[in-house]
Amino acid sequence: MSLIVTNNITKTYFLGEIDVPVLKGISLSIGRGEYVALMGASGSGKSTLMNILGCLDRPTDGKYFLDGQEVGHISGDKRALVRNRQIGFVFQSFNLLPRTSALDNVIMPLSYTAGTLSNREARRRGIEMLERVGLSDRMHHYPSQLSGGQQQRVAIARALINRPPVLFADEPTGNLDSRTSDEVMKMFSELNDDGITIILVTHALEVSQFAKRTVHIHDGMLVAGSYGGGGTAA
Repeated sequence: MSLIVTNNITKTYFLGEIDVPVLKGISLSIGRGEYVALMGASGSGKSTLMNILGCLDRPTDGKYFLDGQEVGHISGDKRALVRNRQIGFVFQSFNLLPRTSALDNVIMPLSYTAGTLSNREARRRGIEMLERVGLSDRMHHYPSQLSGGQQQRVAIARALINRPPVLFADEPTGNLDSRTSDEVMKMFSELNDDGITIILVTHALEVSQFAKRTVHIHDGMLVAGSYGGGGTAA
């Protein structure tokens, strides 16, 4: 069953009297438990597509269904609710609060989505997530006391804290060396093996090869992709 379905998604930015089309009719289906790399050069439209799929933006036209619900044209408040409950994000720059411990960084999203959780239960869940990414011994460290790879693991734990069905990773290894990049990407593979749907946005071939399916975008349109690991075409 498909978790994500887009039907002829377009996105146009209106700059004064100039219309700038960025996405030009994207139809895509991603099944539950897939690991998909969305690949394209800078300016190809891949980040715009990720923003729409992640409910950070809305399409100009077309339909976007997430878990059977049309979410492309719902209100900003409803999109925020969908993001908080159903989507996890991992970014290139980690986006950790510098004066906050790893554990408190991880549990921060719960304050927006899990009001019925006690502080004790929230911390228990945060510790569980840090254990899952191999950082149980760093939970009280601040970001400045962690390596880049460790900071990205904290960011992954934070993205998982609400137990979302889908995780978006936007150039997640862009600030990491090659060895650390491999460690982080292997972690995404392990999370996918546990059933989490992962959408990886990247321009790097060596990163995309960790995914089981690659979808290429060029000039705002999907083009023939290269598939591996038993993946099927979109």
